[in-house]
Amino acid sequence: MVKIRNIQLDNPVVSAPMAGVTDAPFRKIIKEFHPGLLTGEMVSATALHYQGKKTYQLIEVSPDEHPISMQIFGSDPAIMAEAARIVQDYGADIIDINMGCPVPKVVKNGEGAALLRNLPLAGAIIEAVVRSVQIPVTVKCRLGWDAEHLVAPELAKIAMECGAAAITVHGRTRDQFYQGKADWEQIARVKQSVSIPVIGNGDVDSPEAALRLMQQTGCDGVMIGRAALGRPWLFEQVGHFLKTGEILSAPTLEEQFAIIKKHLHSQIAYAGEIRGVKEMRKHLSWYFKGLPGAAAMRDLVNSLNTLDEVERALSDYAMTLKVRY
Repeated sequence: MVKIRNIQLDNPVVSAPMAGVTDAPFRKIIKEFHPGLLTGEMVSATALHYQGKKTYQLIEVSPDEHPISMQIFGSDPAIMAEAARIVQDYGADIIDINMGCPVPKVVKNGEGAALLRNLPLAGAIIEAVVRSVQIPVTVKCRLGWDAEHLVAPELAKIAMECGAAAITVHGRTRDQFYQGKADWEQIARVKQSVSIPVIGNGDVDSPEAALRLMQQTGCDGVMIGRAALGRPWLFEQVGHFLKTGEILSAPTLEEQFAIIKKHLHSQIAYAGEIRGVKEMRKHLSWYFKGLPGAAAMRDLVNSLNTLDEVERALSDYAMTLKVRY
């Protein structure tokens, strides 16, 4: 079992922080499939510093979400420390520092993956955050900025020396974004370089892949992100397989529609009808992937604006698939 300082995880499966995706309603769905650790979406330390109302909503923690890690990003050690204290006060069990986000609007500010090119600053941020809170601090990074600068093992050592309790490594460089194959051998190098827990991330799209990653790298756990979009039950499948060697079947189509309905209503309750419907469009597209008529349904839901319209569309779609909604 993975232990992140004083936080004992029930299993080694961790949900990934995905901006605009792993909000409270989606975490509620994920939690039903028993990951060892939930992670909230990436939150700007600067936005917390300036008391952005929407940003504060992102760090709210429900009693049934524990254990949960909240991820912050930024490039100013003092502001990151302040943000960490705020997140701690809001109930997070773990603070995760983002040092891997590849998107230009983050990188141009020296944040996210840009810190892979400034390891002294990365270390200063980790140290400041660790000193500012009582809960464990972890780091999530990529292998490096590009294939010529694979700094993850060095960053992992810095993180450990600065007091980080664990590190998650996405097996791609910033230059790769999400293209190409994750390099698990480089994750193994990180594992060999530190004594703190290492979570492997990248191309964990099945229970078998999760086991291969752990066997090939020696890492202590696996993080699942994009592979669970539209199939949150993957967390339970992976956790069960790692524990027993048995493959759990995916939910039946009718059970999947029940999950969709629960997610839809949770999103509306969280964000309101107009915003909630818009936020659900991407999730519905992911849920439909691989089903007959998925492209037409995606186009349809992207044109709908009310809960009643979406409910009717889902009911009609379920009927064409001969299942109940």
